[in-house]
Amino acid sequence: MKNVTDRTSNPFGMRPSCAEFVPGYGDANAHFHVVGDHPGVHGGDDTGVPFTNEASRKLQQAFVDAELLRSAGDEPEVERTFLSYLHMCVAETTPTQAEYDDMERFFDAELRAIAAHVLVPVGARATKHVLETYTAQAWKTEIDMENLHATEMRGSGWLVVPVKDPAEWEGGDADRLVEALLTLQSTDYRRETDLGRFLPGDEPYLVR
Repeated sequence: MKNVTDRTSNPFGMRPSCAEFVPGYGDANAHFHVVGDHPGVHGGDDTGVPFTNEASRKLQQAFVDAELLRSAGDEPEVERTFLSYLHMCVAETTPTQAEYDDMERFFDAELRAIAAHVLVPVGARATKHVLETYTAQAWKTEIDMENLHATEMRGSGWLVVPVKDPAEWEGGDADRLVEALLTLQSTDYRRETDLGRFLPGDEPYLVR
C-alpha cells in the first residue's frame, strides 16, 4: 500500500466549526484505529493529541507493550496505529446527541480514509457507535464493557476489539488487552486476498 500522507496530526486536514478541537493523530496507513469519545473524557485539550490525559497513560502503555505504539507520551510515536475521537471538539460539558451527530461526518470520513483493519473503540459510547455503524453485532450485543473488554468481534470489513475505559481499569485489564492485541497480530487479522492473479502483470491486488 502506498502512503497517502506522512502527516501525523490531522493528516486529512479536518476543520470542524468549533473554536478548539483535537484532531486524529497517528499513521494514516494504520492497521489499528483507536476510537475514543471526546477530549473531555480521554484528553488532548492541552496537548492536541488524543488519549493524553492521566487515565489514558495506562492505555498508551498497553499499546506500547502490544507493539501498537513505539513510545508513550504527549506525542506518542506511532506504529501502524491511528488515534481519534467520535467528537473532536473541545467542550466544557458532555456534547449533546445532536452535536455528536454533527461530528459524525468528520469521524466517518477519517475512518474510511484510514481504512484500518482493526477498530479499537474505547469506552461504552465509542463501542456502541462502532458496533451499530460498522458491524451487524449491535442488535445482539449488550454494551457491557467488563465482558466486551479485549474481545475480538467481526465487523463489515473490520475486526473490532472493544476496550473498557482506562479510567475504570482494574487488576488484569491492561494485561488482558495486551495479550489480546499480541495474539491478534499473530494471526491473519488483515484478512486480505490477492486478486492480482486474475489481472495482467505481476502486481498484487489485495482486497478485504
